[in-house]
Amino acid sequence: MLTAFLACVMLSFGIGATSAWAAGETLQGTLTNNGAPVAGVKIKAFSQDGASVGEATSDASGKWTIPVPGPGTYKVDLDQSTLPSGVTVTNGRPSLTPAVADGQQRNVLFPLGGGAGGATTGNSNQPAPSAAPSEWNRVADLFYAGIHFSLIIALAALGISLIFGTTGLTNFAHGELVTFGALMAFLFNVTIGLPLVLSGLIAVAIGAAMGWFQDRAFWGWLRKRRTNLITTMIISIGVSLAVRYIFLYFFGGDSRAFSEYNAQPGVEIGPFTIAPKNLVTDAIAIVVLVAVSMALVMTRLGKATRAVADNPALAAASGINVDRIIRLVWTLGGGLAALSGVILAVYQNVSFQMGFQILLLIFAAVTLGGFGTAWGALLGSLVIGLFIQFSTYWIPSELKNVSALGALIVILLFRPQGILGRRTRIG
Repeated sequence: MLTAFLACVMLSFGIGATSAWAAGETLQGTLTNNGAPVAGVKIKAFSQDGASVGEATSDASGKWTIPVPGPGTYKVDLDQSTLPSGVTVTNGRPSLTPAVADGQQRNVLFPLGGGAGGATTGNSNQPAPSAAPSEWNRVADLFYAGIHFSLIIALAALGISLIFGTTGLTNFAHGELVTFGALMAFLFNVTIGLPLVLSGLIAVAIGAAMGWFQDRAFWGWLRKRRTNLITTMIISIGVSLAVRYIFLYFFGGDSRAFSEYNAQPGVEIGPFTIAPKNLVTDAIAIVVLVAVSMALVMTRLGKATRAVADNPALAAASGINVDRIIRLVWTLGGGLAALSGVILAVYQNVSFQMGFQILLLIFAAVTLGGFGTAWGALLGSLVIGLFIQFSTYWIPSELKNVSALGALIVILLFRPQGILGRRTRIG
């Protein structure tokens, strides 16, 4: 029932959007400097034997795409002479050798920095900036990027933590709820033509409804059959794979942008350079996280939720409708995941696997904070987000997620229950 419902919804993407999942293998990317697109930069691709495969020039939104003849490993060169004055590849690697799989649209990352931060042309004859950015500016930008990414992770992590706390389910399909929210916003904003703010609200409402529907039609049914937690976890992995490829089939493998708030130049706020759209989404995320956290502490439903999480049998004996509370948690988790997806898509465009790509980081945040604790999910998200961004100060940006997961392993060696988790006796 779940996949059938998703298939019906995704059929609407056929209106004004390309379907099919692959038009062939491509190398692609987006060049930005402090959040602003960098246009006019030349990118060249070569095969392993040194033959030219193709070249592209980044457009007004900083995007470039080079079709390649098939799967394989390619050499991709960024022509640094076409960068704006003062802008450089911050990791010192203008040449990369990415591997492209069958049917893959492979994203290639060239982190840029320096210059005026808001340059949108690739003309190297632009006037030089008055002063090069200092190390303090870079640290400030990394700090803000960490906070911003932490809030995105926290929205999804809070939902998955509440679901685990009340049901014990480790839901590997939660990343697809994040993607679902972004795709619904894209549907209403780009395909139908509604404003992005209204599209986002509708997407969050549909995401919450999807959370309710999942528990009503699927997970609740498994729970009544007393399916053990290992089995349900494996089922969630299967659901994740099935839904992800439904998204791929109907939406396609390319990443796409919303019709509004793209490529905004950053504004100077003290040592920070921040795009206005990021400030707005940060404010929304903070308000939602604070509201949900306070509701868990101060409202009757919140206290009932915590009672179910602590001891479902005792909560039921006290007159609490356990199934109703679990369904409420699934609804809330679906809405929070959808909101996380919308904000993530505003930050880095819409992709069929965007939720899957941050799923391990969501689990890392929940595990680090302590499984089943709402405050732990928030604290764990903050640690993971900041560590990911600050790690790029010393290591290539391609390895930043690896560093965060490595830090998670080290911390859990000394505190296996997580930062705010409680020790429990087994046996």
